[in-house]
Amino acid sequence: MSHDASLQTLAVHAGEARVKSDYGIVDPIHCSSTFTFANSAAIISMLENGEERDEYARYSNPNSRTVEKKLAALEATEDAILCTTGMSALTLLFLNRLRPGDQLLFFDRCYHRTRQFCYEYLEQFGVRCKAIATGDFQALEAACDARTKLIFTELPTNPHLDVIDIEALAALGKRKGIATCVDTTLASPINIQPSRWGIDFIVHSATKYLGGHNDLLAGVLCGRTEDLASIRTLQGIIGAVAAPHTAYLLQRGLKTLPLRVAQQNKSGLAVAQFLAQHPKVARVYYPGLETHPSYHLARKLLKGGGGLISFELKTDRHGCSRFIDAVHIPKIGPSLGGVETLIEQPYLMSFYRASKADRERWGIDDALVRLALGIEDTEDLIADVKQALDVL
Repeated sequence: MSHDASLQTLAVHAGEARVKSDYGIVDPIHCSSTFTFANSAAIISMLENGEERDEYARYSNPNSRTVEKKLAALEATEDAILCTTGMSALTLLFLNRLRPGDQLLFFDRCYHRTRQFCYEYLEQFGVRCKAIATGDFQALEAACDARTKLIFTELPTNPHLDVIDIEALAALGKRKGIATCVDTTLASPINIQPSRWGIDFIVHSATKYLGGHNDLLAGVLCGRTEDLASIRTLQGIIGAVAAPHTAYLLQRGLKTLPLRVAQQNKSGLAVAQFLAQHPKVARVYYPGLETHPSYHLARKLLKGGGGLISFELKTDRHGCSRFIDAVHIPKIGPSLGGVETLIEQPYLMSFYRASKADRERWGIDDALVRLALGIEDTEDLIADVKQALDVL
């Protein structure tokens, strides 16, 4: 289908054959690990003519190929690679694009596992990884040199939901001849399509909004076909491929993505507005609020603020835990973007073993809450948060 079709239509139909091989409306799950050839001439035809077919499931399978086409359509890119997780998609990109002596620049407010991979693994192989204060484009440009091969950021960032000016980022990359990559897991292609702003690579943890049902692990890397070709080869060597069942679940989840994100955008803004005026809340991080430092950029770039809200309570870490234990609808756990609302205290969930200095450097207050809204009724969510705040 044309990328000009609406996202709601693309989510349902893009990448899928109009009439399928078994005539079902839903694609079957192809469990085969090996795909056969009628004769030797068929192998030669595949090798010489580049036929789109499968040989061995570590390289591709019908379910993954269908989902990749749908994801590319949703992101308005030429191609997409489906991976086991969002981290595997990102690490494949880093391993493919960076060599000893190269430099990777990234904004410092990002997923802690991304920082860990950069500093504890990439640097072991001679890649210099440099964190830049989030949103400081003057420092970013000053750090660019002949060794810089990739600039990476999240949009919005996790967990403070900073919105980065990716139009300026893309322009900087093109001016300097440096590839750019944006992780828009927290936005989804419904709220932003970075390729339309000139970004080279887009990565998602498909576990989150794209899958949407907290029942799969997957990741995706989107971009131009020529840029992804060698990364796809590396994926086949390493074996970071999603299983057919995972691709099937992701394909099913994507069909309702626009509807789910619309509800999460609605609830996100309403709950954030409620929290912002509550006397027991010290600060709310949500790009749809005028008080957020990224509000004007969010208005320019994003179609919605999403379903993730971070906020600090006027209490200590123990009081924060009491609040989280008092909610009824949200389940306590990591992740986001699913139909069920999740809640966590980052101090405990992700930074319990981090030093106080590191938590302060990364802006992780002891009483910070990360609330990942699902698709439950907005008023029910607000009422539940309100009664939980009453325990403080």
